[in-house]
Formats: sequence, C-alpha cells, structure tokens
Amino acid sequence: MSVFTAAADQSLCAPLSVLGKDVTVPLVTGGEVTYAALDYAASAPALQRVWDDVAAYAPYYGSVHRGAGYLSQLSTDLFENSRATVAEFLGCRADDQVIFTRSTTDSLNLLAAVVPADCQVFVYETEHHASLLPWRDARVTYLNAPRTPAQAVETLERALADREPYGPALVCVTGASNVTGELWPVKELAAAAHAHGARIVLDAAQLAPHHPVDIAELDVDWVAFSGHKLYAPFGSGVLAGRSDWLQQAEPYLAGGGASRKVARRTDGGVDVEWHSTAARHEAGSPNVIGVYSIASACKALTEAGFDNLVAREQHLVGAVRAGLAEVPEVKVLSLFGDEAPRVGVISFVVEGWNSSHFAAALSAEYGIGVRDGLFCAHPLVRTLLGSDPQEVGECGAPEAEPGESSLNAIRVSFGAGTPDEHIERFVRAVKELVSKGAQWKYRTEDGRCVPDRGAAQL
Repeated sequence: MSVFTAAADQSLCAPLSVLGKDVTVPLVTGGEVTYAALDYAASAPALQRVWDDVAAYAPYYGSVHRGAGYLSQLSTDLFENSRATVAEFLGCRADDQVIFTRSTTDSLNLLAAVVPADCQVFVYETEHHASLLPWRDARVTYLNAPRTPAQAVETLERALADREPYGPALVCVTGASNVTGELWPVKELAAAAHAHGARIVLDAAQLAPHHPVDIAELDVDWVAFSGHKLYAPFGSGVLAGRSDWLQQAEPYLAGGGASRKVARRTDGGVDVEWHSTAARHEAGSPNVIGVYSIASACKALTEAGFDNLVAREQHLVGAVRAGLAEVPEVKVLSLFGDEAPRVGVISFVVEGWNSSHFAAALSAEYGIGVRDGLFCAHPLVRTLLGSDPQEVGECGAPEAEPGESSLNAIRVSFGAGTPDEHIERFVRAVKELVSKGAQWKYRTEDGRCVPDRGAAQL
C-alpha cells in the first residue's frame, strides 16, 4: 500500500478548493497535463472561497472612510470588519493594532521605519531578505545560522547579554523557513528577548498559511505576513502588534488618511495632527479587495480547522521526504536535521544537475511548477550548500549552462490545496529524471534554463 492509499484510511481531510486546480499546460514532449502548482512558498493559489467572497463584494466596491454614500459606508464596514477578523485570527491582545500593508516586506519595512533611532536589531543570517534587509537606519547585529533550535536560543541570549549600551532592542525571526520549511522556536526566542528587555517581531509569511499563529500565546510583540501566501490574492499584507512605537513615530507614508487635522500656519508652513489609530500608517486609498481577501482566507482556514490541515500537510511532507530519500543523488537541505518539525517547504539539490535545468525539466516535461535559485535568502542557501555566505550570486539567475553545477537549489512547496496526485507526480518525476535524464535539450536564455524548441527530442 502506498502512502497515498494510506491517506484515505487515515481519514485525512480533502484538499481545500483552489483556483487553477483544473488548469492544463502543454508539455514539450507533446500533449497536455493538469498543472501541479508546487510553489506555494512563493505564492499560494487563491482559495475558491476567497474568490467567491471577493466576486460577491466587487459590485459594491467603494472608497473607504471618505464617503457618505451607501457603497462607501458598506466598504468601510467591510474594511474595518476585516481588521477585526485578522485580529481574531492572530489572537491579538486588546491594545494591539492591525495595520494593512502591501506584503510582509512592506510590513517589516514599516516597522523598521518606526523603531527608535538608537534601537539595536538582532537578526539571524537565515532570514528571508524581507526580514534581513529593512533595518538600514538601526544598529544591526547579524547572528550566525544555528544548527539546532536550542542553539538558536543560546545564540540570541549571548548576543543580547553582550549588547551595550542597554537601549531599545528588537529581535526579528522567522516562524518557518522559506528554504527548509523548518519551524523555529518562536516562543522560546520571545522569552529570551523579553528577559533581556528586547522586543521581537515574527515573520510569519511561511508559518501563518500552515499553522495557527497566536500573538498572545507566542508572546511576540509583532507579527507580519502576506496575503498572497495565505491563499489571498491582490497584494495585501499585515503588521499586527504593539501600538506604542507605531503611535510615537512619524507616519510610514504622509498623506490623506494618515492625517487627522491639517492647517496652515501664519509663517506659511503646515501643522499636521496625525491619527493615533492604525490609519496613521495607512495613508492613501487602501486595497480594500486585498484586505477583504485576507479576512476571507483567515475565516476559511479557521473553519477548515488547522488540526485537520496540519495533519494532511504532514502526510504530504512525509510522502515527499520518503520519496526523495529513495534517490541517493538527492540532498535535502536542512538546518536542524531530519527530525525537525517543518511545514510543506522542502529544498534540495541533485548531484550532477544544474538546479535550474532540473526545475525546467519538471515544468516542461511533467507540468510541475517548482522554484529554483536562492529563494531571496542568499546567506542561508549558501550556508546550507557549504559555500561562503558572502559569495556573490544572483537569485534565480544561474550563470551555468544545463548540466553544469550552480550555486542554486530546487524548492518544492505545497499546502492546503495540494492534491495527492501532484505529490505523486513530483516524486515520480524526480526519480525518472535522475535515473533516465531529461527527454529534451535545454539552453540558457536571459538567465533562465528553458527548453530548446529548435532541438529534437533526446
């Protein structure tokens, strides 16, 4: 009995309905196949529930906070109710604020813009660039990649104990790695941060779609995540948490919506009174549909039950890892080891293959969409590949020709909408490519490995 047949016996929940589940794509070898979207870590497909909710609202779309008309009033209620839904989804405390942004990247840049001028930021080199790079105006301490969860906590505790002078401090850490999928000891890191008088922000971009995230239970100060990884399209994100630094700082963007009162001064200048609510950092016309789509996704995941979703996803994780373990040429990348808990994100390299070539063959010959490159986490991938973390390279743009080695990896990622067949096909494709090779010739074009359409089948 295969692991996939066993799934039915275990009464695991069915995959959630997502857009694109029946889309077919052409194969370079001829014919078509249903597309297997296994790049959830970049952008998850939209839930059908989210799309239906947005479609039902779309005719009533109007400008929020600015109109007396019915559609404006309705849209304002929907926008603010969405804020309450997200707050409930995250287990926010009574005095926390939920601010809507464009993405996780935007959320963390917002937080970086409001930290006190003398703040010291502690961030692991293992972070996604969204949480590694925004802290340009702060004093930053970059922490080496830990090899166990306990070492992660110990590394942070030592760094915090050594900091001088004892001013404001902020720790930034991921909840689940966008490269290895491994879960980080967030609650323990939060306890260490607070014990040394520091605050902590959780990058939950890869955690929130797979596991419940409770701000109060984890005892983090802020959480950031993106809608497009949470099965919600339209480019919105969230920063939720403590309000004091947010209220004390100048608005992230200056303009309409952030300002409560504006008046000319006698000297010709302008006096501004900024909002103290979330609106302070939401200047301009907000992405109402994007915000509503996040709230809809939060409701859909909550109603489906994270216990059910996690159980099914762990079944898929086990199937992928078991399949890859049967191929000696495949090396799965990991910081914390095989036994570490993880979400549906797995990166690997294949001996004798350029990663871009392998990913291109999965797409062109099997209709499977994965990602190759450095995954906007360059120092981490280089560390995992045993190269110099400072080595220069480009994410997703290998210089090597097909068949040559490259400083890149392949990432397969999946979630609540992934059917068993997509995982079965992926495992089978990996085994066939390694044992038999590609059926088509490939070439590098604009930094990407693509099928050579002028070549004959191998």
